[in-house]
Amino acid sequence: MSETLIHAPAVKRVESVPAKNVTAGAATEVQVLLGPADGAPNFLLRRFVMGDGGGMPLHTNQVEHEQFVLGGRALVRVGDLVHDVHPGHALYIPAGVPHSYQVVEAPFEFLCVVPNAPDQIQFVAESC
Repeated sequence: MSETLIHAPAVKRVESVPAKNVTAGAATEVQVLLGPADGAPNFLLRRFVMGDGGGMPLHTNQVEHEQFVLGGRALVRVGDLVHDVHPGHALYIPAGVPHSYQVVEAPFEFLCVVPNAPDQIQFVAESC
């Protein structure tokens, strides 16, 4: 008979989570709001904030991304299309699809949910 693991709920304020600089990007920070350290075994909930001149070069990941824009505005390339996104936009980026971010109005802030699985970033080009 297999055991079902029951994890304790986690509730915390965003201010309690340290932000880390994303060295692959420009003026970009990330916070892992929820993940395995909180007892969440399947997904990571991350918050990205990109400042003036911020963004990420064209790259791919091995895991899918689901994102929700909270603030600011950016040009987000997904595949061959560039989208002008702002608060209220939701994005789905399949695994392996090239994508990039170029801030138009800072701070550009979004939530990003990814599977808790091995991932590797591969850069494709430098611009959106």
